[in-house]
Amino acid sequence: MINKISHKLILTVAIVSIAIIGIFSYLIVTSHHRALISQVEHSAHQLSETIKSSTKYDMLLNHRDRVHRIIDTVGRQEGIEKVRVFNKDGSIIYSQDKTVIGSMVDKEAEACYACHAADSPLEQLSIPERTRIFAAADGGRNLGIINPIYNEPSCWQADCHAHDSTQKVLGVLDVTMSLTEVDHQMVAGRTKVFLLTTTAIVFISFIIWLFFRRLVGHPVNELVKATDSVAAGDLTYRLPVRRNDELGQLGESFNEMTRRLGEAQRQIYQSDKLASLGRLAAGIAHEINNPLTGVLTYSSFLLKRAEKDSEAHDDLETIVRETKRCREIVKSLLDFSRRVPAKLSNIDVIQVIDRALKIVHNQLSFHNIHVSRHDQDALPSIRADENQLLQVFINLLVNAADAVGEGGGEITLSTRPARNDERQWIEIEVSDTGPGIPPEDLGKIFDPFYTTKEDRGTGLGLSVAWGILERHRGTISVDSDVGKGTTFTIRLPVNDESLVMGP
Repeated sequence: MINKISHKLILTVAIVSIAIIGIFSYLIVTSHHRALISQVEHSAHQLSETIKSSTKYDMLLNHRDRVHRIIDTVGRQEGIEKVRVFNKDGSIIYSQDKTVIGSMVDKEAEACYACHAADSPLEQLSIPERTRIFAAADGGRNLGIINPIYNEPSCWQADCHAHDSTQKVLGVLDVTMSLTEVDHQMVAGRTKVFLLTTTAIVFISFIIWLFFRRLVGHPVNELVKATDSVAAGDLTYRLPVRRNDELGQLGESFNEMTRRLGEAQRQIYQSDKLASLGRLAAGIAHEINNPLTGVLTYSSFLLKRAEKDSEAHDDLETIVRETKRCREIVKSLLDFSRRVPAKLSNIDVIQVIDRALKIVHNQLSFHNIHVSRHDQDALPSIRADENQLLQVFINLLVNAADAVGEGGGEITLSTRPARNDERQWIEIEVSDTGPGIPPEDLGKIFDPFYTTKEDRGTGLGLSVAWGILERHRGTISVDSDVGKGTTFTIRLPVNDESLVMGP
């Protein structure tokens, strides 16, 4: 299952999402923790200031019982662990816990560490430096804040006190608050962030999976199905292309590839069929040529001796005519089966077409057929056998004239350079205004002996043209619209020096 692209993508997205969202979650939780601690510090500082303000007057008048009552009342509130006042010597003079009054504070303890470890006067310490977080006896955490009680003029000028005016700090107010609620909020916050993170990762992965399945997975599955069909030999399979992105282009490329593979397969099949039929035709032609020559010779001799108005004369004329027709068929078979060694040279395609037009000029003029030329200047020369190409062009022109018929029409000849797959070609198009070829017959027109001319042809012209062009490493294709006409397209390579043809 992990080998599927969709699963790999989801796994990758999940890992990246976990990393990114995890970092952001950590930053958020850390920031939230700092914000809560800062809020508790601020609350503890405000509380200590409130206690200082509330006890200031009673301390000036030395009303210890009132100071004890205020500290005891504040110390019993929920969330407050301790409220203590130390004098300058470190002795506890006020506390809600009466048992510790008069005892000395351990200066290495949390309550005093910030002041003494800072190696700075107490009055110069900032609020965060006066705050410490330490473990409580019940396993929880406490936050303590110390607030100095300064020697104000009202203190050292009063008759009830004998403080030196140079003394800056008279004592310290220490407030300790429980962080149990803050820790509970932190746990709840972390749990919520974890749930939100997990939900976000699952949701993102699900959305990615949906989009991937629609945009990538389904087209890829169709492509896999198509390639399996092609691998099984079905070259007619076509992918439905409904998109304009890279996958749509891939589908179009696949369809074009299968089309070309099918065309190549047809060409190979045609070549094999032509080769087999050529061998068969050569054998048949040789077998019947000699007896056919005898029949023609004796029938011609008898025709000369027969009276012109006799019934035998008409029968002998029919025998001679049909025998000559058979001889032409046999000659076509021999030409079809015989591979004459090619005489290769650099030739000008335009000149070869001009020669072909001169040969069929009378036939075209007789049928009132107009020839339109569209030749591009400065066409490169090609390496080919001029006589064999001349035969190809004559066959195409004669077929076009037969398709147009005696009613007249137009044949268009176009030549132009082309380039494909880093190879240069010359394209020659022969178009006519005839009735066109039905779609069901397009796949048969290059088959030997297939013809629509009834008794006017042997059906070997296009087969011979196919074979000649194949030996020249060229191609021939046909495009036809019923009622509009037919176009044959020939493509020949330019100056292919590796072209070597034998018999």
